[in-house]
Amino acid sequence: MAMASWKAYLGSSIGKKKLVGLTGLAISLFTLSHMAGNLLMFVSADAYNLYSHALVSNPAIYLAEAGLVAFFLIHVLLTVKLTMDNRAARPAGYQHAAHGGKKTSFAAKTAILTGLLLLAFVVLHLQTFKFGPVYMTTVDGVEMRDIYTLVIEKFREPGYVAWYLLSLVLLGMHLSHGFKASFQSLGLFASNHPTLAKLGWAFAIIVAGGFITQPLAVYFFGLGG
Repeated sequence: MAMASWKAYLGSSIGKKKLVGLTGLAISLFTLSHMAGNLLMFVSADAYNLYSHALVSNPAIYLAEAGLVAFFLIHVLLTVKLTMDNRAARPAGYQHAAHGGKKTSFAAKTAILTGLLLLAFVVLHLQTFKFGPVYMTTVDGVEMRDIYTLVIEKFREPGYVAWYLLSLVLLGMHLSHGFKASFQSLGLFASNHPTLAKLGWAFAIIVAGGFITQPLAVYFFGLGG
């Protein structure tokens, strides 16, 4: 496909929807891998710190972070643009009539709001952990940041735990809709596929539930001493 054709395609509504779907899936896979890495907290402090150190000491981390930021921006901006375009193109009452009164899920109705709230959560999350207090430790003769101690410290604060849990509920809601919508926009499943909604909820529960285990284990069950 020629460059001009690519630009025209990506500038079209269909092209934008596919970009939203692709970036959404990429972000979803990142959240899954991030959650899996965080579960190393239950193995040991050394295992968690070694995992964190391996990530930040890899030169490719800068490229990965830049790509992730780009995916976030593309996903958010195009989703907002598509929503505004759709609302502007439809007269009042059109959507209800066009769908014959078909109900839209609460997660779908609030996807823009939860997405923006999650973006704020990501910024504050980075401020807390990536750019927060620095504790050091030595594992196998290698000095590295003791991110485990910082996580335990934050998850002992009731206000932070409440805010974190609320954000993860929003993440679960957003993923339950976004996972399904991404496959639909890419044409991989029909919109009425019987198992697609179930897959979306299963993915959301696994990811959000996995993240939730850490603050619960620290605050209520004393993980980390």
